[in-house]
Amino acid sequence: MTDLTWDEFQKVELRVGTVIDAQLFPEARRPAYQLKVDFGEEIGVKKTSAQITQLYQPDDLIGRQIVAVVNFPPKQIGPMMSECLVTGFHRADGAVVLTSVDQELPNGSRLA
Repeated sequence: MTDLTWDEFQKVELRVGTVIDAQLFPEARRPAYQLKVDFGEEIGVKKTSAQITQLYQPDDLIGRQIVAVVNFPPKQIGPMMSECLVTGFHRADGAVVLTSVDQELPNGSRLA
């Protein structure tokens, strides 16, 4: 494990966003969804791919607030350009549990 400085950590923009669209991503190497996440007026809507098919169905994701890194450079994932990184934690069986908030927040709220 490498220690970060406070200045390095502050560069990572972890923001709350609401999933507004979730579709199967059949072109992905591993089972995944294509998500569109609304991060509010300042940041807008960003697309991403998420390997969360073991625990979530597309309809369950719509309207859900999640936490994502919004300031990574775009990354090509198959035929789509990913614009953010949805965060989550691996369970012992490898399934990913999304990072979310326990109360509704304005989209784009930054981790304090």
